[in-house]
Amino acid sequence: MDTQITYNNTDTQETLYEVDFYQWALYNANLLKQGRFTEVDIENVVEELESMGRGEKKELRNRLAILIMHLLKWQYQPQRRSESWKITINTQRVDIEFILKDSPSLKHVVEIVIDEAYKKSGLMFQKETGINKKHLPNICPYNFEQLIDYDFLPE
Repeated sequence: MDTQITYNNTDTQETLYEVDFYQWALYNANLLKQGRFTEVDIENVVEELESMGRGEKKELRNRLAILIMHLLKWQYQPQRRSESWKITINTQRVDIEFILKDSPSLKHVVEIVIDEAYKKSGLMFQKETGINKKHLPNICPYNFEQLIDYDFLPE
């Protein structure tokens, strides 16, 4: 159910943005649908759209970091391998697949995101395993194809 609310000035929209983001978003979406572009809170709409893009990239980076960390654990701690690790690895792969399906343009920056994720995964790996990250390669030992391959597990 759409709530029809009208606001007449920028100050009111800015206040609405600060105190009730959800209502602000619905109101501005409604203005866009109606073609009332001059009334849209452009500055904050632009800010939110940019933030959404960064959020998608951040989510991909986080999923890749968890995936890489578990692959490193699989490789460097073969005696501790478990079904739980396999489940985590495949869950991250599924989530990465969904992110890339929803935002295919992220494939153009995936190598950069993998590099960023690898830095984070090294820290996570060290904390979880007690193995100093200095024992890891300087760059991610897995390429994108391996990372998303459900059959790939490093030996």
